[in-house]
Amino acid sequence: MKESPEDASTASAPQRLYTGSERPFDPEDLVMASGHDVTPKRVEAARRHIEEKGAAALERYLP
Repeated sequence: MKESPEDASTASAPQRLYTGSERPFDPEDLVMASGHDVTPKRVEAARRHIEEKGAAALERYLP
């Protein structure tokens, strides 16, 4: 019996999906969540934003 594409994709899916900032995150995560390429300038801006807003900085981009 052949596996369907749906079977293959669910086999490697995480058991639990996380949203928002319920887990630790880095400035690089914030840059990627905002849809931008990771550059030193954007990482530094994200680091400052996290210091100011805390978890709300990431929750702006994730459900």
